[in-house]
Amino acid sequence: MTKEIIENDPYKLAGVDIDAGNNLIDKIKKSVAASHNQNVLNNIGGFAGMYELDKEIDNPVLVACTDGVGTKVSLAQEFNDLSGIGQDLVAMCVNDLIVCGAKPLFFLDYYASSKLNVNEATTVVKSIADACIKSDCALLGGETAEMPGHYIDNNFDLAGFSVGCVSKDKIIKNDNVMCDNVLIGIESSGPHSNGFSLIRKIIKESKLTVEEKTKIAKRCLQPTLLYPKLIMELISNYKINALSHITGGGLTENLPRSITNDLCVEIDTSSWEMPDIFKWLKENGNISDSDMYRIFNCGIGMVLFVDKDDVLDISKRIKELEMNSFVIGTVKNKKEKSSVIFV
Repeated sequence: MTKEIIENDPYKLAGVDIDAGNNLIDKIKKSVAASHNQNVLNNIGGFAGMYELDKEIDNPVLVACTDGVGTKVSLAQEFNDLSGIGQDLVAMCVNDLIVCGAKPLFFLDYYASSKLNVNEATTVVKSIADACIKSDCALLGGETAEMPGHYIDNNFDLAGFSVGCVSKDKIIKNDNVMCDNVLIGIESSGPHSNGFSLIRKIIKESKLTVEEKTKIAKRCLQPTLLYPKLIMELISNYKINALSHITGGGLTENLPRSITNDLCVEIDTSSWEMPDIFKWLKENGNISDSDMYRIFNCGIGMVLFVDKDDVLDISKRIKELEMNSFVIGTVKNKKEKSSVIFV
């Protein structure tokens, strides 16, 4: 293609650079391919991805989730740290899949921007591919869209979609939870990917120096923990009655999704120490305790509902797998309107 044709490319003059998109594909090919296993039947660049289900799965049920990372992208761009955003995107999806007992199989991403920055996009997609590998699932495909005039300046947005599989008789349902079940909370790495509109506001309005704000932002940008390998190990070896992924809505909104309407959970807030980043947000944002538990995960990223007799063994195994856990509460018969009681 001649220089004159490139300079007069009508689509590029309108704000869409096809060559930049092709350049991105060349840069991410190896990372995407590294996430593939024998179940993936085609390579990057086709019209659709194909994945063959394992034949040994009896009565397979497909489970699908979609999610994004919200305005954590904005904070990452502002403080020039996109290294963990891809993992955030994968985690928000696969951590939801495993709640019903499904093993993540594959992942698709959608990257939309005002103008494609190939280096930024490469960083994000490589992070997505690495997170897929850590979650034992394949990055099967994706879409990159340039949308000049729709997104402003250099802004971009991300969305992810994941599919998993579970045998029909092994689906984890909330009616497995009984009164006196115990809640084991597994640590988070920080706010994960929720509450960032508030986090950005608190940082912006604080009287910290630029250096201090950067330090706080970097702490908030710690990638969301990936729980699939841990949870798959626990499900395979222990009786897990239910799980709850603590995302938007915090403990207050997510725990009731894992129990039936006749039950409630009593949470002992002294059973774990709220990490320092949440203490800082609480103090500088003048946030009440009840709002903290309704907005943020407050240090608990995943919750297991288990029988009392299994608590010690499961807690020991979580520690062996190099994660911290806490016995944070119990299931009770509901006697009042609230489904979550903090004590």
